[in-house]
Amino acid sequence: MTDAARQYVRCLLKACHDGRVGSTRSPSNRQPPVKARPALRRPAVPAPTATSKFAGVTTSAAWFAALLAAAGLVAAIVSTGATQQASIAGLPNVSAGINYGIPIFRTLLDIAVVAAMGLALLSKFLGFDRPERTEPIMIKARRLAYWASWLWTMSALASLVLLSAQVYAGNFPKRSSAFLDVVTAPYSFFEYLVTSPHLIGRYVANVPAGKGLLITAAFGVLSIWLCRASIKYGETVPAEVRVGIAAFALLPLPLTGHASDWYWHDFVMMSMELHVVASSAWAGGLAACVIFLARSPSLLAVALPRFSRLATYCVFLVAATGLFSGIAGLATSKVTRMPQAIWETHYGLLLIVKLTCIALVAVTALHVRRVILPRIARREKNSVALWAGLELVVLAVAFGVAVVLTRSAPY
Repeated sequence: MTDAARQYVRCLLKACHDGRVGSTRSPSNRQPPVKARPALRRPAVPAPTATSKFAGVTTSAAWFAALLAAAGLVAAIVSTGATQQASIAGLPNVSAGINYGIPIFRTLLDIAVVAAMGLALLSKFLGFDRPERTEPIMIKARRLAYWASWLWTMSALASLVLLSAQVYAGNFPKRSSAFLDVVTAPYSFFEYLVTSPHLIGRYVANVPAGKGLLITAAFGVLSIWLCRASIKYGETVPAEVRVGIAAFALLPLPLTGHASDWYWHDFVMMSMELHVVASSAWAGGLAACVIFLARSPSLLAVALPRFSRLATYCVFLVAATGLFSGIAGLATSKVTRMPQAIWETHYGLLLIVKLTCIALVAVTALHVRRVILPRIARREKNSVALWAGLELVVLAVAFGVAVVLTRSAPY
């Protein structure tokens, strides 16, 4: 083989080794070798705000809301049973359906008004600068407020009917036992409603409590209309108006208790009205924030500090007005003098239970403000659902006890 042939074979072998033989690409079109790319780091996802269960019981917001309602109702029923007065000779015995129906519907009324107020406040806590993030939540909140307004209206009317039946107990069907009274209470209620509308009208005309509940029901109808409009038009229906309607609906409720007969009537009335408005704003605002935002770290970090500023004033107002009203009630006792009236009367014992609930709530709220709130601001993992959930459960119990307390005479 000649030198030229050997040179040609060496060039051919080298070309085969480099991969250029059989390739349709020219050397100039060859792609550079692909270098290994460094692994891309994904942006850190904020840790979930609440990995704990609501009040340590459930992870479902709907079930937790039902738990709050049940806690208030159970507290009202137990308190009613514990403070049941003996029947008075010469007066018709009141049906057990009336005795337990009044606190049940009054508690439902309070829960509904508190819910409507808190859901309206939620839009103020969230603000209006990020509608793409807040509007999906507010749509649900407005719909729930609409149904809460219906419950508010129906509970006020049912309370009105039962209070009139308490006055005209002889016209309300009574069974052979308390158990049958409770079981057949819905049937007895509608029977009385159909057969005695004139007695209900007489009660409204002659008793201030009847007028107060009728006004509360009228505010409920107005709230239904406003909530319906807010579902359609959004926040063009001002949240301040909806909050104001709920607050005004609470003002006539102290008229349904025994405080209207006390010596310091005017001061006690103002104290109790401030008490119910402040406690409703506190409980409603907290419930709305926790139930709707506990799983949304960024929104909770915006709303909860704003609520916390409102709650700070509410805590002191609720404690001061509640203590004043309680002392005023015990001081007017015609049977037992202070300080024995605190532990020797049903009113005093209920007052101790309620003040204990408020103290527990205040301690829990202080823990949330000092420990949980800074973690929320830093988007760190926290247990707001646990601690705020426990706070709400205790508040629900306090509301149930308060319903019976306002109907109890201080003796």
